Amino acid sequence: MTQATHLLIVGPPGAGKGTQAGKIAERYGVPAISTGDIFRENIKNQTPLGKQVAAIIERGELVPDEITNAIVADRIALDDAQQGFLLDGYPRTVDQVHALDKTLEPAGGQLDAVVLLEADTEEVVQRLLKRAVEQGRADDTEEVIRHRQNVYAAETAPLIELFKERGILVAVDGLGTIDEVAERIAAALKEKLGR
Repeated sequence: MTQATHLLIVGPPGAGKGTQAGKIAERYGVPAISTGDIFRENIKNQTPLGKQVAAIIERGELVPDEITNAIVADRIALDDAQQGFLLDGYPRTVDQVHALDKTLEPAGGQLDAVVLLEADTEEVVQRLLKRAVEQGRADDTEEVIRHRQNVYAAETAPLIELFKERGILVAVDGLGTIDEVAERIAAALKEKLGR
């Protein structure tokens, strides 16, 4: 039996996490699990969870940890995640990291590596403004985009420190073509994991 691979990708909004998550997951033969996608799917299908999450989001609040933790625990218990997974969008807080640790503990697992996509804030803001115009996202104003960047920086700093202390953080320059960034990530993970 091969060793399960448990990965996480973090980075500022607009750094290309979703795109790179798919490439990493394919390389390691594991599912890419995005909590945002899970929430959107449930909201679209109007499941009980979707209705609950929609009401929380409509109030402008963050989905509480206990809901997010339970969703992730359920998702990583599915058969396709038994050989590992790549998480995107979770954990977002130190408490969520500890909840994930508890979920993985019974199977003797833990996060093997955390890919941090680093990107210059100004570059990312310009990228997101361009995307907003191309996709007609009128809500994505420069002010909103900058606010998201600041929230990300404030929320993620303690996580990045925690992952550094655990020796599992792999920082990669997130700017460049999709293929250039993918190659950097592949090289960094191979060095870190030996596979």
